[in-house]
Amino acid sequence: MIDYISQNLWLFWTVITFLCLIMELSSGDFYVTCFAIGAIVSILAAWMGLPFWLQIVVWAVCSVLSIWLIRPHLLHIIKHGADDRVSNADALLGQVGEVSQCIVKGGYGRVKLDGDDWKAEAPSALEDIAEGAKVKIVGRESIILKVEEIVR
Repeated sequence: MIDYISQNLWLFWTVITFLCLIMELSSGDFYVTCFAIGAIVSILAAWMGLPFWLQIVVWAVCSVLSIWLIRPHLLHIIKHGADDRVSNADALLGQVGEVSQCIVKGGYGRVKLDGDDWKAEAPSALEDIAEGAKVKIVGRESIILKVEEIVR
């Protein structure tokens, strides 16, 4: 068995490649992928008949070069646009809700939005905002929405 592997080192590097790719599935940071890229290059070195110690050097050098040159591009592709997405309460900004409890001038009320009922205030309102009125969410402070009435 060892004689077979020593005469077919490309098989050893193929196993290493697949193990690295399987391990990458649990990490997601592309470091292990770079080691798999180094192993792929080492498969080529094994096919050319280079000694095992030189194949290891090729694997190490190619892995480090992959981390330095390829990994940043992979991360950029995966995380492209991720910073533009809003989540949680920030996703409410700009949406339109309905007043479920009168928002008194200088005080608070409640706004129903997407099935949830939020505490809200209308700091720029000149008068109370009646129940059933449509309001636009223009900001938030903690879990209190800042709204403006939509004038029809």
